[in-house]
Amino acid sequence: MVRRELPKHQRDLIVERYQSGEGYKRISKALHIPWNTVKIVIVKWRKYGTTETLPRTGRPSKMYEKTRRKLVREASKRPTATLKELQEFLVSTGCVLHVTTISRILHMNGLWGRVARWKPFLTMKNIQARLKFANTNIKFPKSTWENVLWSDETKVELFGHNSKRYVWRKNNTAHHPKNTIPTVKHGGGSIMLWGCFFFSWNRGLSQGGGNDEQFQIPGNFGTKPSGIR
Repeated sequence: MVRRELPKHQRDLIVERYQSGEGYKRISKALHIPWNTVKIVIVKWRKYGTTETLPRTGRPSKMYEKTRRKLVREASKRPTATLKELQEFLVSTGCVLHVTTISRILHMNGLWGRVARWKPFLTMKNIQARLKFANTNIKFPKSTWENVLWSDETKVELFGHNSKRYVWRKNNTAHHPKNTIPTVKHGGGSIMLWGCFFFSWNRGLSQGGGNDEQFQIPGNFGTKPSGIR
């Protein structure tokens, strides 16, 4: 939709009728011009004393405010959407913009392209179990945590690497579920590495033999502290 400027003679006519005592609605009905347009013309005339088109500070925006809100809402709803996909979305609404313009508009609204965090894929059951564990143990004394063995494993790809995925997000929202990439422990062409640490010592990485091999705590830790859980 192209925005058209009201001709000067119509603006002058609006001001003349206003000066004769007619109200906004009566002028709008008589001239078949939207009430809001009549109001804008009169407010401008009262402020600047003219109906002439005043110099602008720059080129008028190619996007309406309503379309801008649609773009921001779509990028927030689909944070993994690329600029090309957002461009196609705008085309479907009747607005054609370059991807650079789309990126600039998103930046102005606090949305930036950032590399998505990789987080373990958790079901609702997993989430509830972890939350229950955290709430139960939140008041554990330091001495209790000193008797816990902390361990983790990671997958290293032998050929290539996991490609980066970018998301549109605002500051301090990196770990929101919709801004992360779920990961699972399966796939070929990779090795699994396992490591652990304790309060007073740590263990180097141990390599697993394949996807089906279960990691065991190595027996060459030396003297294992008592009370390990």
